[in-house]
Amino acid sequence: MKLWKEAFVVGLLVLVVSCGGSGSKKLPIMGRQEFKEVNGKIDTIYHTIPNFQFVDQDSAIVNEKTFEDKIYVADFFFGTCPTICPVMKQQMLRIYDRFKDNPNFAILSHTIDPEHDTVAYLKDYSEKIGVMDNKVWHFVTGNKDEIYEMGSAAGYMVPVGEDGAAPGGFIHSGAFILVDKERRIRGYYDGTKKLEVDALMSDIPKLLAEYE
Repeated sequence: MKLWKEAFVVGLLVLVVSCGGSGSKKLPIMGRQEFKEVNGKIDTIYHTIPNFQFVDQDSAIVNEKTFEDKIYVADFFFGTCPTICPVMKQQMLRIYDRFKDNPNFAILSHTIDPEHDTVAYLKDYSEKIGVMDNKVWHFVTGNKDEIYEMGSAAGYMVPVGEDGAAPGGFIHSGAFILVDKERRIRGYYDGTKKLEVDALMSDIPKLLAEYE
């Protein structure tokens, strides 16, 4: 319980920071920073998403190399979620429909209930909501501890985990997380709110433009 509360506080902090940078030409870089002196100059080292390996709805291995030279949007969910997940997936479907033809874009959705959300379940789940191209939107499952580690301060910095008091038995953020080609976090958006998802869909072309 303590861990997800700490992650929730971190998530709130980065969410507040992200709101201030949405009007600039370049999106802010979120998360921790370290400073290193190189040849007499100060280099800023930004927080990056660590290496990972999961399996998607088509039994394909999905890891950091899957997203090489792509920007992507990440989120966490579980198939039996009785509260925010259905709303989040409908909002993410808007993003998928808008950008699915862009070869430099992808979506990564992590289940936080891998015991229930098997590969077969995720295949059926993805098709039911209208996702037919696993090359764009990956629904992934895997080792529970490794998935939860991805949500921690070492990863996307959002709360994920089991909680018997929560609806469905799990707690997770409703954030959509925008990640650049260097695996740096460039924005947090509330995936349950159309206006914030509209902002994300406006920011995706801005981030893509940074690489032109």
